[in-house]
Amino acid sequence: MRKSAGSSVSLILLCVLYIFASVEAQTCRPSGVIRGKNPPPGQCNTENDSDCCKVGKLYTTYKCSPPVSSHTKATLTLNSFEAGGDGGGPSECDNQYHSDDDPVVALSTGWFNDRKRCLKYINVYGNGRSVRAKVVDECDSTMGRDSDHDYQPPCPNNIVDASKAVWKALGVPENNWGGMDIYWSDTD
Repeated sequence: MRKSAGSSVSLILLCVLYIFASVEAQTCRPSGVIRGKNPPPGQCNTENDSDCCKVGKLYTTYKCSPPVSSHTKATLTLNSFEAGGDGGGPSECDNQYHSDDDPVVALSTGWFNDRKRCLKYINVYGNGRSVRAKVVDECDSTMGRDSDHDYQPPCPNNIVDASKAVWKALGVPENNWGGMDIYWSDTD
């Protein structure tokens, strides 16, 4: 009887380990590449240390992002959502520009989820603090190199591109703005 109970416990533990391993293994693979081209003179805004596409360079594209959880790991980047800022055109969700003093974000393509998170709030956790931010745009992981994307490369698939207000609310010193590991979650 003990041998049978021990076997059952072992089998259950193996099943649980398999489930965790398969969830961890659900990764987002690249969907393709695009070749960089030169932006027209003066058309790539390098505000907030934004990159401009390089001629001939291959950039990886994604149609997906890592799985969303109650504590999704991401990279926080800095973006201006104002007219004339490095964010390119108006926000995807409402066709408006937004003040950098408002806590707003753009999410990588997979997390943006075909606009399903538009104008909804997420919680951003970093630097020992959290802030509630509104999703107003997509950080496009499938395209780039054009005026809508400010002639920048496609976003990686794990980006929360945030206004200055988000960085300030997280208490990050300005000289450290630009790229930081964070976690985010949907709000209830």
